[in-house]
Amino acid sequence: MENDKTNFDSRSLDKTYHNPTEATLERIGGKWKTAILCLLAEQGAQRNGEIMRMLSPVTQKVLTRQLKELEADGLILRTVFPEVPPKVVYELTESGWSLRTVLDPLCEWGKRFVKADKSV
Repeated sequence: MENDKTNFDSRSLDKTYHNPTEATLERIGGKWKTAILCLLAEQGAQRNGEIMRMLSPVTQKVLTRQLKELEADGLILRTVFPEVPPKVVYELTESGWSLRTVLDPLCEWGKRFVKADKSV
């Protein structure tokens, strides 16, 4: 796990956490980060436009910021293919995949909750 620390941006390395949950939630917390991670875990590598469609109503500005933060934290990998127009694909890194045991129950709970909410 020591190698994973090199994937985190400098703001995370310099910060002192009071408990492990705080560190985890800083990296995966928020409305869109968990949704992005669940999407990539379930669907595999995705392009920006595909992520936008699946996570509507997220805005491009917010999505871009969330993707950059996830990349800086070493949870996703951004690959640019040398094409015209450029093709950019996002996928989970090894650290991102290691969250699968946490993400799967969250995603499944959300699916059940949404189904229950729509039937009301």
